[in-house]
Amino acid sequence: MKFIEAMQAGKSYSTQGGESLSAANRRGGFFETRYWLRDLILSLLLAFIFIIFFYQPVQVEGTSMMPRLTNHERIFINKFVYRFEPIRRGDIVVFRFPLDPSKSYIKRVIGLPGETVQVRDGRVYINGHELQEPYVPAAFWDHESFPSITLASNQYYVLGDHRDSSNDSREWGAIARSDIYGKAVFVYWPFGQFGSLR
Repeated sequence: MKFIEAMQAGKSYSTQGGESLSAANRRGGFFETRYWLRDLILSLLLAFIFIIFFYQPVQVEGTSMMPRLTNHERIFINKFVYRFEPIRRGDIVVFRFPLDPSKSYIKRVIGLPGETVQVRDGRVYINGHELQEPYVPAAFWDHESFPSITLASNQYYVLGDHRDSSNDSREWGAIARSDIYGKAVFVYWPFGQFGSLR
């Protein structure tokens, strides 16, 4: 009973080492905060390294990839994915513009190495067979025709989804594998479009 009354009166009792309980609590709180801050800083550092070396945030400029990507949308691109898997038809890739390597473009992969690509009346043909492209809305088709091109072993044919407003392989030809440096994988802004890219 005397112990309870003493505690209520604000008195402190010593631990075995001669340290008061309140002082021990303060020391424990200090160490907990220090460990928490250490873990937080380490987590942020690892996240920063992961993003810098594996992912890169970029901003979409222009309307050539509408409706999938819109002007000023912000996305993450994976810079290492193609070290472990091949570039596939339908991938949305970021690459250095062949006519000005200081600029980067974002387009969809349509033709793969070794294939013959032709655009007739706006429709794409791969090795003579029409390619089905559900990602291109009817309102975004054009009706132009372009000469066929047979891709070399290290070349890709890329087009924008908004065909009547895209500057792409129809105008300046195929792109080299060495110019492709990332795959668009995730939209993070605006939040209304938040999610993975397919």
